[in-house]
Amino acid sequence: MGIRNLWPDEEAPSAYAIDYEGYYAQGKRAVLFDIDNTLVPHGAPATPEAQALFVRLRGIGYVTCLVSNNQTPRVKPFADAVDSPFLPNAHKPAASGYRKALQLLGVSPEQALLVGDQLFTDVWGAKRAGIRTILVPRIHPKEEIQIVLKRLLERPVLALYHRSLKKRGQ
Repeated sequence: MGIRNLWPDEEAPSAYAIDYEGYYAQGKRAVLFDIDNTLVPHGAPATPEAQALFVRLRGIGYVTCLVSNNQTPRVKPFADAVDSPFLPNAHKPAASGYRKALQLLGVSPEQALLVGDQLFTDVWGAKRAGIRTILVPRIHPKEEIQIVLKRLLERPVLALYHRSLKKRGQ
């Protein structure tokens, strides 16, 4: 595995600040989301902002899916609140979870975007499935210990990624 497999295709300031209309014009038809610290703070219910985002995405013409390593009791209430299909216990970074989500939505990897806040689960898994990735910063610093440890490993990977962007003049 090369380190570039962990690099996102791009970054955005938040899941709420992405040009979804522009991606739709480019042929994207599905958006896969992580939930915790991507759309809301870890463990939080769906907010009015999250609900409005999913209404907006449906209005554009997107199908969506929540792809989470959490279990159904966490994911289903959130999915119900935003009216989206979901895939709990996705075993990210396994590509199989992402492939199941694509199959559920009836789209190809080329038609999908993944929006997530972690390199070693969200980005790596989606890239392994051939999906374009958008990394967003975590919403809140409170996280479970295993995620805190992954964040420490993410720092040098992101530093290399940002250095690479500077070299390319981006």
